[in-house]
Amino acid sequence: MDLKEKTIRLIDDLKATCQSYGLGNDGNEYKIITQIFLYKFLNDKFGYELKKSKSPVAKKISEAEHWELAYAGLGDAERELLMVFLPPESLKLQPQHLLYTLWNNQSKGNFDEIFDATMTDIAEQNIEIFSTQTTQNTKIPLFERLTPYVTDIDQRPAFARALVDKLVGFSFEEAFSDEKGYDFFATIFEYLIKDYNTAGGGKYAEYYTPHAIATIMARLLVNEDDDLHNIEAYDPSAGTGTLLMALAHQIGNSKCTIFAQDISQRSNKMLKLNLLLNGLVSSLDHAVQGDTLVSPYHKNDEGTAIRQFDYVVSNPPFKMDFADTREKIAAQPARFWAGVPNVPAKKKESMAIYTCFIQHVINSLKPNGKGAIVIPTGFITAKSGIENKILKHIVDNKIIHGVVSMPSNVFANTGTNVSVLFFDNSKSSDKVILIDASKLGEEYKEGNNQKKRLRAKEIDKIVTIFRNREAEDGFSVAVTYDEIKEKGYSLSAGQYFDIKIEYVDITEEEFNRRMADYETKLTEMFAESHRLEAEILAQLKSLKFDS
Repeated sequence: MDLKEKTIRLIDDLKATCQSYGLGNDGNEYKIITQIFLYKFLNDKFGYELKKSKSPVAKKISEAEHWELAYAGLGDAERELLMVFLPPESLKLQPQHLLYTLWNNQSKGNFDEIFDATMTDIAEQNIEIFSTQTTQNTKIPLFERLTPYVTDIDQRPAFARALVDKLVGFSFEEAFSDEKGYDFFATIFEYLIKDYNTAGGGKYAEYYTPHAIATIMARLLVNEDDDLHNIEAYDPSAGTGTLLMALAHQIGNSKCTIFAQDISQRSNKMLKLNLLLNGLVSSLDHAVQGDTLVSPYHKNDEGTAIRQFDYVVSNPPFKMDFADTREKIAAQPARFWAGVPNVPAKKKESMAIYTCFIQHVINSLKPNGKGAIVIPTGFITAKSGIENKILKHIVDNKIIHGVVSMPSNVFANTGTNVSVLFFDNSKSSDKVILIDASKLGEEYKEGNNQKKRLRAKEIDKIVTIFRNREAEDGFSVAVTYDEIKEKGYSLSAGQYFDIKIEYVDITEEEFNRRMADYETKLTEMFAESHRLEAEILAQLKSLKFDS
């Protein structure tokens, strides 16, 4: 069994444990699963870093049969020396924090208290580096107490033991030593959170961005041969961070800093996990929980305007209920120059809050910045309202760089067809590339949802045609800004495709034969029509009034 299969089995085992203690599908299950998974990841990462440290003490760790025992056996001065040689973004664990120590304390009657105290102590000792924050600068620690989620107090020690049992015998070390990196952890992360990031989140429902969409957006924003350094990337509706992780991978993790904000507490926890799995510890401080539209956290150095970035990506909530905050958003006309949508009388009707995120993304681009945002496909042909104002703005100012319309059901839980807008604030191109990828993809079923996903060769095709700005019959077209204006500012590729009539060469004899056949068929149809007319009239005449 390879590491991916082992890791997926670990996740399944943890979920089974939660179910056994009455926490299956509980609102807090995701906290338990993601925290325990992260604890194991960081425990193994810490051991791996100790073993390869250049500290003179490291040999005692790397040559030991059980590194945990060797580490616990060091004196305080030796442990401090080891810590000095660890990378600055490494989690710092004491012997009492290790999984090995927890395992050996399982027989104690108050093991639930020991377990929770271990988690909170790790979080407290590492809070300066391993925490995220809210817009009010409240630090959100790495870990929290978990056993109180089990209602039956007597079951809490057994619950803690069951969680620890699942972790023993499994190791992430192979992932570190083989440098599996992004491709491995992106797949694992998607599996880990698939049950917790759905449309069932109510007012602030999270929607998971499919990995294929994130990959396309990243590859179309960043070319492989771009010489990039000290890049700043931002997502104002970051969710679990899928778009940002794909973007960081494309840029190079060591070459960029990630900035993020999202209103959801759940998403913030998962974003933190995603950052840690992908080695972006230094970006944790820039991962903020809060309402971007009401209170954007990331500002310029003077704090007088929103910060601008090299790359901005977003998959905003299309229909989020913003009834409570609409007036606060509307009180910022400079930010929302195209307007703020009204809250519909019936909240089940469409709420176009995503239009505010489009405006915010554009505002957040540096003068040469690039951006991409997922939007409902209906936006690209809007003829009125805020949507049309935005269309005119991005075309008239030559900000729009391209559009890719995706297959239906790539976001099966939203019930909305989506497209991706690509912006280039350098305004260096004289044409816009429009791609209709709606017919691509393979169908598959996930639970009760019928979905579609793009295959690797289809992703490559989209990327190649977009970058080369190629025209392909029925698939893509490159048009000037003036042509777009002539079409009423439509960004739908289909409206620019040539209408072609196929002509087939036939002989005069074949032509005459076909015409004779058509005449015969029509004569038969007319005769049948007359027969039916006569029958209907006869039926009408036979009707008598019944007194």
